[in-house]
Amino acid sequence: MHSTKRITSGFLILGMMAAAPLAFAQQTTQTDGQQSPPGSTQDAAAQSQSSGGQGLSWADLDTDGNGNLSKTEAQRHAGLAAVFADADTNGDNELTADEYRAFVEKQQSSATGQ
Repeated sequence: MHSTKRITSGFLILGMMAAAPLAFAQQTTQTDGQQSPPGSTQDAAAQSQSSGGQGLSWADLDTDGNGNLSKTEAQRHAGLAAVFADADTNGDNELTADEYRAFVEKQQSSATGQ
């Protein structure tokens, strides 16, 4: 039983480590009237969506631009969607960067036994 819990925790931590760059990623914005060149961020976002969302930044996922991720927005990233409820510590169905960062730090310290 203890072994199963440890394996489950390991997979959760691996998922969090894969999603951790989201909290620190940046996005450039385009001004109105500019067209995206082929192979641009928008094309990459569509491709990333089919690969579980890897490569999408926090800003890419934050489609309404409010700085937080709703559960719906987080669904575009498989790792983040899997831990959304645990990371949303205040239960408001909005994940802030601070909530996510604290969740990742907690998971990393649990993994190292600190």
